[in-house]
Amino acid sequence: MDARVAAAKALDEVIRQGRSLTNVLPQWQDKVADRDRALLQELCFGVTRWFGRLDAIASQMLHKSLKAKDTDVRCLIFVGLYQMLYLRVPDHAAVSETVSATKALKKPWARGLVNAVLRGAQRMDEVELAELDADPLVKYAHPDWLLAKLCAAYPDDWQAVLDANNQRPPMYLRVNTRQQQRSEYLAQLEAAGCQASELPYSEEGLMLAAAVDVEGLPGFVDGQFSVQDASAQLAAGLLDAQPGERILDACAAPGGKTAHVLERQPQLAELVALDHDAGRLERVGQNLKRLQLSATVVCADASQPDQWWDGQLFDRIMLDAPCSATGVIRRHPDIKLLRRASDIEQLVTLQGQILRALWPLLKPGGMLLYVTCSVLPQENVFQLQRFCAEQADVEHLPIEAEWGQGQVFGRQILPGQEGMDGFYYASLRKREITG
Repeated sequence: MDARVAAAKALDEVIRQGRSLTNVLPQWQDKVADRDRALLQELCFGVTRWFGRLDAIASQMLHKSLKAKDTDVRCLIFVGLYQMLYLRVPDHAAVSETVSATKALKKPWARGLVNAVLRGAQRMDEVELAELDADPLVKYAHPDWLLAKLCAAYPDDWQAVLDANNQRPPMYLRVNTRQQQRSEYLAQLEAAGCQASELPYSEEGLMLAAAVDVEGLPGFVDGQFSVQDASAQLAAGLLDAQPGERILDACAAPGGKTAHVLERQPQLAELVALDHDAGRLERVGQNLKRLQLSATVVCADASQPDQWWDGQLFDRIMLDAPCSATGVIRRHPDIKLLRRASDIEQLVTLQGQILRALWPLLKPGGMLLYVTCSVLPQENVFQLQRFCAEQADVEHLPIEAEWGQGQVFGRQILPGQEGMDGFYYASLRKREITG
């Protein structure tokens, strides 16, 4: 199957069915030639990243909206526009190949329409494009509700956040220090002709000079490293698990932070990796097996401890709370299409429920690390502010660090800061109540 046709069909599923590219893309990659897999991924990620801008440009040429059943044609137009505007594909080739793809979509009637839209866009000059980009919704290709929230939350930084969201992210590795030191693996990479540099805030982290196929790197099958963003690598250090402790990693899938905690502290009494999604928990098991680690993996709802908790208190809890993922849009640009403003209130409610449910499971003197990959204060600092006001036995532990921005509660990393994804961390200690 032609990569452009596959991209149009995959994007149609994202838009019409609300499915994520993470779930959709693999099945379409199986339908194209191996040499076209990278192009298919580039087209899908690029169109979702710049969807709002591509839509505005196409709308200049379309006299009326396409019907819902023809979303694949609309997506095909966007695939053509993306090639013309963002890839080094000659305009004539982008137009020709995209127009030809209408036949494979079984929409031969759309041939003239696709041709007209792409030819019209080809004739647009810099002045016309600049006029469209005068609208921030077009220029930054973010939904209006998210743009408004970011402007309100970060009046001095919102443009930088939006720009970072639209960039291709770096590729980071986390060296499994149970097997070797970071410097040793860095030498392996250099010997293999792969350039990388050490991360400043993670003792195990490396940044590759260019993204590569992970399975082509030395030692992947043997568990010598994992792929994990620099901001996510901060979690294990902040949790600071000690020998003999019992740890709960709540909402643990796909298990990157679980594995990192185990790599850093091999003398734990137990680590319980909890998640409600059985499918994603399979990935936790696969990652642990590859890295030669072990944990107690439990499939259950973190907000309902009576269904899974054995009554033994935990010394430390890491709650990687379900969130809007607005801090990782550069890695998952389809978030801009799939997330809705109404989702935020529901997520805030769920986060609060899980926090309140897990707090009684923590030993007096124990620590809870609250984590999200969101940049929205409602899910982060406001959530912690509310929780701490409710609990008589909670003490906020300020995080002193050179990364991110200090908040009243916790610390916020914005997308692109120090090259990292957007993450939020807050640390809480459970006080002993006497008398």
